[in-house]
Formats: sequence, C-alpha cells, structure tokens
Amino acid sequence: MRGVVFALPGFGHVLGAPLLAGPQDGLGLPAGTVPLLAGALCGYGRRPRAEVVRDLSRYRDWYGVDGAFLDQVTSGLGDFGYYQRLATAAWGAGCTTLALNHGAPPHPAYARLADVLVTFEGTWETYRTLRPAPFTGGRTRQCHLVHGVPPGEGAHPWGALPHALQAG
Repeated sequence: MRGVVFALPGFGHVLGAPLLAGPQDGLGLPAGTVPLLAGALCGYGRRPRAEVVRDLSRYRDWYGVDGAFLDQVTSGLGDFGYYQRLATAAWGAGCTTLALNHGAPPHPAYARLADVLVTFEGTWETYRTLRPAPFTGGRTRQCHLVHGVPPGEGAHPWGALPHALQAG
C-alpha cells in the first residue's frame, strides 16, 4: 500500500499542506507506517530533469517521503536516457521505491528502472474492455489507475483502510 504526495506545479514550490492521494490522506496513520512517494510530473520527457529532481528533494525534506512516483512518463525508448538519469538521481537521493506512470505498456527496458510500472491509466469504460498483452519486463510490479469507477463497481482501494490496517 502506497501514498503519493504530488509535487505538481504550484505545490512543490512552497512548504505547505501536501496534496495527498492515498492511504494517509485523512486516515490518521502514524508517520512511517505506509510508504509515501513524492509525485512529480515529467511532462513526457520535456520537463527539465533539474526541476523534477528539485521537486522530489523538496518533498523528501519537507514530508519525509521515501520514494518517487514519476508521472507523465513516455513508453518508448526515445526518452529512456532521460528517465534513466531521473531514476539514478532518485535512488541517489535515498528513494527506496520508484514508480513510473506510463499509463500504457512501456518498452520492457523500463522494468530495469522501477519497482512499479503503471501500465494503464484511463476510464472505467475503457478498462472494462481492456485486453492487456502479457508484459515481458520481468518481475517489476504493474499497476492500473482507473478513473470514474461507478459506485458498487470494482474495488475502491482509497475508500477505507485494508482490513489488516484497521484498528480492532
């Protein structure tokens, strides 16, 4: 289970209340009980690496995040070097978990860079018809981000704590 602090433009520039997406958002979990990832937009390889690294570093210093969630990541090999350098910077800054959000199946080489690859991001309607091809990137975990799931359809992991973490 992971939480993400998003370092979106305007959020990563000043210390303040983080925009949380995940299990620590208002659930009162003690600090450090759930890994927290700093989220940063990569602009599909167009955002300067120094800006991305600066956002990740700020969120580590301000909120004690222990990993990185790089969003807007390209899937092809053309920008692989850009993400390889970002991954190296993240690991060097002490990240223990690295997730890349491609939103679609990436080239298998990306599995060497990350612990988690987001291989689908889209609507519930699209997801219901999805027929994913087997991923050939090794043992890297995969994640799907599904938007607009109607009430009562599918699991909603952010609606409550998993039973294993609930008090009682």
